[in-house]
Amino acid sequence: MSGIVLVDRDNKIMKEIDRWRVCQGKHIRELAGFDGQRACDRRLRKLIDAGYVRREKILYGVAGIYRVTAKASRVVAGGLPSVNHKIRVEQITHDIAVLDTAIFWNKKHDVEFREMQTEIELHRLSGFGKRKHRPDFIYTKDGKTVCVEVELALKARDRFETNILSNFQNYDTQIWVVPSLNTKIAKILEQNKTACPNIEILELSEIQETENGKT
Repeated sequence: MSGIVLVDRDNKIMKEIDRWRVCQGKHIRELAGFDGQRACDRRLRKLIDAGYVRREKILYGVAGIYRVTAKASRVVAGGLPSVNHKIRVEQITHDIAVLDTAIFWNKKHDVEFREMQTEIELHRLSGFGKRKHRPDFIYTKDGKTVCVEVELALKARDRFETNILSNFQNYDTQIWVVPSLNTKIAKILEQNKTACPNIEILELSEIQETENGKT
């Protein structure tokens, strides 16, 4: 099928996939405002058949992920090159957790998806020169800019603390989503609260339980 007529929702689907790097069907349902998963999946199939989207099954036991093609990128990103769109297996879990977190923020904190700027969008805005650290997403509410970071695996401590300081200097609040409050990641964040008092820490399980209806 190549004769698809793109409608506004198609453009929204492609834009959301593009700016979050990868998405699962459940995320696209929320991001694009579908009432049900079946209608979402049908539209995704049309976009796949028309060459705008591709679905890949990469991790065993994890639902397939959707990515935009170069054809879609020309439509939604004005032909700008993709930023870090090369898929890395070790990053899929992180990217899924980021999207789960974004949907949690939308439902629990009433932050519209359109008000969130993703890491990819922030990189595009700053150009394609020397790469700087960017949070997973940011938003502004009540005059305050908040950055949200999902940190599932510990980086080198100096790099981690450099990112914490950067967030302190650039945002009113920095919220870190971690696997557990007992991890070394959380302990380093706690240790940095004196120098960077805008740190808040949230366990990933709170987000996952909310997604599964265990509020």
